[in-house]
Amino acid sequence: MSGRIHFNCKVSTFLGPSSSVRSERNMCPNSSFAEAQICLGSAAWLGRGLSCVCAQRRESDARPSFDLTPAQEECLQRLQSRIDVAYDSSTLEHQEALRALWHTAFPEEELCGLISEQWKEMGWQGKDPSTDFRGGGFISLENLLFFARNFPKSFQDLLRKREGDRSMWEYPFAVAGVNITFMLIQMLDLEAVKPRTFVGATFLKFLSENEHAFDLLYCITFKLMDHQWLAMRASYMDFNAVMKSTRRQLESELLLEEITRLEELPSYKLLTR
Repeated sequence: MSGRIHFNCKVSTFLGPSSSVRSERNMCPNSSFAEAQICLGSAAWLGRGLSCVCAQRRESDARPSFDLTPAQEECLQRLQSRIDVAYDSSTLEHQEALRALWHTAFPEEELCGLISEQWKEMGWQGKDPSTDFRGGGFISLENLLFFARNFPKSFQDLLRKREGDRSMWEYPFAVAGVNITFMLIQMLDLEAVKPRTFVGATFLKFLSENEHAFDLLYCITFKLMDHQWLAMRASYMDFNAVMKSTRRQLESELLLEEITRLEELPSYKLLTR
């Protein structure tokens, strides 16, 4: 157990109750951990390199609408199909993904079972992680696994809270990860038929050029959030403020004129493999 962070506070306020994944995403819940992600506005200007996306303003809508190329529409639909998949503890693929996450996070320790007190070491609310996926769905598990496999050093640094002067009351790693997935879906307006924000339209350009763009942006966001956490000398009850700051920074970076790929975002440099 050495080198682990023990989360010595309740995390039940991080995700509010929900009857379904989609219904939770389409409302602004009272949950203190979720409201920061959903209720923020987006930046209102468009960077260069987006010639394939045409902005149109409808009379009945104060926000612009963006026409998509066939390739962008196909990429968006594939991502939306991923978003629509709820975590199902009875599905073998989901079980294996959860086991893979454990083995990637803690290769030195054998997992006793998919329901085990061991999961609390990763920052889940209880001994059954499946109960924490309601706000993010299966894609939130895929995001964590992508992070662990592609940026193992950054993943381990965040999991074990290795960097910086940490608070006595730290954010729970895994539950924070689910909430980052949830925030990105809202920020990018990914459940709309067409993007309705400049940030969403910009992201679709990146997605059409990189099928892993959402997963990569997740990794960038997680690392950026922790960077903001340390810079703000935050503690458990400051998480909303940290997420608001993270979202504002991420939106501003996505709309920088010189950015043509996600790897050029300033915050990408925070990641290490």
